[in-house]
Order: sequence, then structure tokens, then C-alpha cells
Amino acid sequence: MMRQAGRFMPEYWEIKNKYSFLEMCKTPEIAADVTMLPVDLLGIDGAILFSDILVTAEAMGGDLSFEQGVGPRFSNPVRSQADADRLAVDCIDKLQYVADAIRVIQQRLNGSIPLIGFAGAPFTILSYLVEGGSSKDFKLTKLLLNNEPKLAHAILQKIADVTIQYLNMQIEAGVNAVQLFDSWALALSWNDYRDFSHYYNTYILANIKRSVPVISFCKGSSVFAPMMAEAKPDVISVDWNADLKNIKQALPAGIAVQGNLDPFVLYADKKVIKEKIIQLFERMRGEQGFIFNLGHGIMPDIPFDNVKYAIEVVKEFRY
Repeated sequence: MMRQAGRFMPEYWEIKNKYSFLEMCKTPEIAADVTMLPVDLLGIDGAILFSDILVTAEAMGGDLSFEQGVGPRFSNPVRSQADADRLAVDCIDKLQYVADAIRVIQQRLNGSIPLIGFAGAPFTILSYLVEGGSSKDFKLTKLLLNNEPKLAHAILQKIADVTIQYLNMQIEAGVNAVQLFDSWALALSWNDYRDFSHYYNTYILANIKRSVPVISFCKGSSVFAPMMAEAKPDVISVDWNADLKNIKQALPAGIAVQGNLDPFVLYADKKVIKEKIIQLFERMRGEQGFIFNLGHGIMPDIPFDNVKYAIEVVKEFRY
């Protein structure tokens, strides 16, 4: 649901305890095993490629590691022109393991359900590279945008060019849809989102092979959806801070919406989970182009039985 569902499964951790996260991403058979876990155990309607949004940043030259309890870290953050100059654009060969994983997964799926590929959007990748990891306030990133906008744009352009190659590689390898994740867009003001995020997302969507549907997500989509629509995605994934029907009806015809259950609902009693899901479905009744999903990623400690129950409620509903 919006990201690897395996994080809350004991079966996932059995694999995770044997390999590092990057080993899992870079070994096609293991990536396929993890991708198939929620397919086999939950009966979901679409598989999500097991990978990470930061593999593009690593391919460009970022020294990426994942620390337990901390998350992703870059030991060589990008904060100067010299740092930016070192970022490679001709690096798609380093991501071939993703294409290999896609082919293995599609063999296992055998056409039963679609496989969704994805990439991180340029601003989100920029923020990780500049901060050297996750951030609560994005202070260094915003300093770069404010004090050195030309440098920020140069880095963003490089990331966007790599992202186009990367998504096209996934499409050629056989994914059935792709999603662009701008996880940290909510950190931006309206004007900064327009200049440092939306501009590059639009560039990517205009230059990838639009032979499969494209889903656009950002944390903050309830605010930025009208601008996101200008990039002409097929679907906009909406966080839980907005009324989904209002967002849908304000969008141009032909753009579907995905969302937007608050993932924290899945911690609640099953009676509450069902009520909240049915409430969302009833609100969207009669609307064309609606994919049920969470408004953002699922948390690793949500009870597996609650997730399975939520999916059963969705599949049983007669829309």
C-alpha cells in the first residue's frame, strides 16, 4: 500500500535479517521474493516493485547506507558546485539490477496482477543528498534553494535526467504502471514547489514513455493537486488531509485519484477500520477514476491482521 507492504510482515524480516537492505534491492531474486510477499499473503490488486527511491542517487555517486533505527544516510552530501559536478548522469547501467528484478517478478506474476514501478522525484532526492539523510526541517535544503538557486536547479536537472532514463528502463523491462514519489514536497511553499519540484516533475512526465499509466504522488498533494494536474499524470495520489471527492471534482476530466485513508486508521479496532473504509467509498460513490489506497506509506508496526482485514473490506465492497 503505497510502498513495500513487506515491512510489517514477519516473513519480510526473516529475509531482512539475512541481508542488508541494499543487498535485497540489488539481488533480483531477493527483490522478487519480497515483492511477492504481499501478493501471496494479502491478495492485493497490484504488486509494487521492491526497491528504494534513493537508488538513483546512489547510482549518481551518493555513498548510500541504511542504518537501523536511523534510515538512509549519505556520507558525501551534495552542498557545493564541486559536489554537484561529481554527480553522474550517464549512470543507468548501475541500475540494471532493477530491470532484472522486474523481469523476474513478471515471470512470477505471470500476468495475474499489474506490477507498479517507481522513482523518487527530483526535489525529494535532492533533499536527501543535501541533508545527508532524512530531515525534520530541511534547513540545509532550503538554504540551498534560497541562497544558491542556480546550484539547486543544476542538481535537480541532473536528477531529473537520470529519473527519465530510470523510469524508461523500468517501462521497457515490463512494469505496468509507474509512480513518481515526491515524499518531502510538503516542506515547500507554493512558489518553491512550483519552481523546484513541479517544474522537474512536469519535465519528467513529458519525457518518459507514456505507454503505461503514470501516478504522481507528493506528501502535500491535498494542497498541490491543482498544480500537479498541469503535469498531466494519469493518477494523482492524495494524502489524507483533504476531502477526496472535492479534489477529484476539481481536477481536469480524465485524471484519476488514489487514496486517501489515513494509515493510522489501520492501528484501530477492525470495526473502526471497516467504518472508515466504507465512509470513504460512500463519499466516492459515482466518481469515475478512483483507486483505494492509503494517504501515505504504511507503518512497520501495524498489525498484519488489520491490513489483511482492510483489504478484505475493500474487495468485498460493491461500488
